[in-house]
Amino acid sequence: MLKEAEAWLATRSWSVTDRPLHRVLAAKRASGQSVSVVLPALNEEETVGDIVAVIRHDLMRQVPLVDEIVVVDSGSTDRTSQVAAAAGARVVHRDEILPRIPAVPGKGEVLWRSLLVTTGDIVCFVDADLKEFSSDFVSGIVGPLLTEPGVDLVKAMYDRPLGGAAGQGGRVTELMARPLLNMHWPQLAGFVQPLGGEYAARRSLLEQLPFPVGYGVELGMLVDALHLVGLDALAQVDVGVRKHRHQDGQALGRMAAAIYRTAQLRLARGHLIRPALTQFERSADGFEPRTYSVDTEERPPMAEIAEYAERKVA
Repeated sequence: MLKEAEAWLATRSWSVTDRPLHRVLAAKRASGQSVSVVLPALNEEETVGDIVAVIRHDLMRQVPLVDEIVVVDSGSTDRTSQVAAAAGARVVHRDEILPRIPAVPGKGEVLWRSLLVTTGDIVCFVDADLKEFSSDFVSGIVGPLLTEPGVDLVKAMYDRPLGGAAGQGGRVTELMARPLLNMHWPQLAGFVQPLGGEYAARRSLLEQLPFPVGYGVELGMLVDALHLVGLDALAQVDVGVRKHRHQDGQALGRMAAAIYRTAQLRLARGHLIRPALTQFERSADGFEPRTYSVDTEERPPMAEIAEYAERKVA
């Protein structure tokens, strides 16, 4: 491993137990900073309510760490919105945010738009499909942003079991993202979960970053943040175990293609000859091709959006 990455691991990788909650709260009071939690959600009625309820109980009622919880629904056809609202979240539909720019499908699109409907100085993103959720996921990654002025972005790290086997989740991370980072951005090789959906950052950083609209958003954000604020401003916190809904192999293939495209853009800002991925499914007549488009669009830094600038002035 690159020596710089090794040194970073020793100074910017922590455990949730390193910052007791009373210390984090004292830092929040002293700094006067506010914290928003955002859950991007698409058909997550089975899990989103429990996540919202835990955050509200542990980090809003018992202690005043979180100032708002916003669920951004990106077109659910189940009861995601109703369940989230009943649990105490403010629910905003993706298409209602910045309507002059037509929304496109994708997780990054939702995260980008969430900056317009949240107010926190610190924004914490949490995937809405987590099971057996612990509020440590939020307090753990928000903590360094309140206690360490030089830290701008914090990723959660955790074990990801798959089928009862420890450490076997995160297949796209191991097969695509980790090799890319080690070969092209070795300073980032110390991140245990570079594609994890649980991370927090200062709004002042997020509003300067472009957002890939799809699954490339996490890798793109890490790479762009490295170039914008430097490795020492990035950190990670061990929050234990992450259990969630796993996707099938073909969905992971499409995710990997989007991540590769995101990396390709940052390596050369080059032209993708064929922005599509063909996969195969067996039918009664043999293997049939299915072709999917690869996310190639990126949203500009939110600081460049007129509506966002007007909101800040107001």
